[in-house]
Amino acid sequence: MDFNDSAAEAAFRHQCRQWLTENATTKQRPDDVFGSDLSQTALLSQARAWQRKKAAAGFGAITWPTAFGGMGGTPVQEVIYRQEEAAFNVPTGIFNVSLGMVIPSLFVHGSEAIIRQHVEPALHGDSLWCQLLSEPGAGSDLGMVRTRAERVTDGRDGWLLNGQKVWTTLAQFADYGLVLARTDPQQGKFAGMTSFYIDMRSPGVQVRPIRQANGEAEFNEVFFNNVFIPDSQRIGAEGGGWKVTLTGLMNERLSIGGVMPPKLWQSAADLMLRSPGKHGHHTAMQDSRNRQKLSDLYLNAQGLWLLQCRGLTALGQGKEPGAELSIAKIVAARTLQDFAYFAMDLQGARGLLDAKAQAPGWELVQRLWFGSAGMRIAGGTDEIVKNNVGERILGLPPEPRTDKGKSFRELLDEGHSS
Repeated sequence: MDFNDSAAEAAFRHQCRQWLTENATTKQRPDDVFGSDLSQTALLSQARAWQRKKAAAGFGAITWPTAFGGMGGTPVQEVIYRQEEAAFNVPTGIFNVSLGMVIPSLFVHGSEAIIRQHVEPALHGDSLWCQLLSEPGAGSDLGMVRTRAERVTDGRDGWLLNGQKVWTTLAQFADYGLVLARTDPQQGKFAGMTSFYIDMRSPGVQVRPIRQANGEAEFNEVFFNNVFIPDSQRIGAEGGGWKVTLTGLMNERLSIGGVMPPKLWQSAADLMLRSPGKHGHHTAMQDSRNRQKLSDLYLNAQGLWLLQCRGLTALGQGKEPGAELSIAKIVAARTLQDFAYFAMDLQGARGLLDAKAQAPGWELVQRLWFGSAGMRIAGGTDEIVKNNVGERILGLPPEPRTDKGKSFRELLDEGHSS
């Protein structure tokens, strides 16, 4: 692909930059983190206001169809906007699940009534959605979902939901959730699931935040105890939940552009210049071993950018990004983790201090140190993703499958007997 902007892309980039300049504050440093001094509640309020402002200007959902309030733009335009926004100190990430995964699934599989009711409030930040997928026994293999939805027998047209989800991002603040549930255990593990949306304030829904090492609670456990769901809140066909889930996961691929913080290698270089050296060096930059680590960080960032370009090229040609984008998750998570450890090592004993006791820019290091290990688990562990790469890209023999041709009930019985 041509890495330079076309005339139309350059004009769009100028439009984005001009609007951002008029409506946001430029970052003082590439590693500035918006809202580091705000509570989660206050940060959510700021994020809603920013999303509302973006939506009013047409930047709220660039790739969405115009019929749904989007710009009808291209994935490249979405990336251009993100590149420009990265230079400004604004809230990011809060609506990634809502607008990047859940609502696009509603476009494809939801009824007209659901689309009319929920798309516009989500676009303008008035409603926040979470995705209720992972469970204690169904993480990388979502086919083992045990949360069940059963038809009610009291004359109402609906379902009763029982079970548990875990690692649900921002569930404590979400207004609605898209839940994947088992509706027919006699079918194969992927065939017997159905998707619904629920009001997170419904009777029987209990959210328990999971306190993280950094003191925050981004993730949650969610419990369902006889939660009634009207059949009108079913998304897609009965037994078609896996198709709905795949739609959301496919849309998630575009978010690869937001994985790496902008100019991360430059932040590392600045830190090396400010850090005292060892073995007679005045600064850490003078040590060739440190420069080698900086080179690795730069090369990984460039490699991830090229993978993103390959995915965008496929999208621009009307194709789906290939499985090679799975490599990006492995490389990005490990790179962010290595950066955080490297930054802490450069500070010596001071690397253990809280960001408030450090020089400006340490907030990013601290967030990556706490969060990057989780990235190697979320969305499929490193081991699962490497299996996908080996089988689907390298053509290696697949691992033996013992679940083919068996119902979910049989798989459960086998698990209990073992």
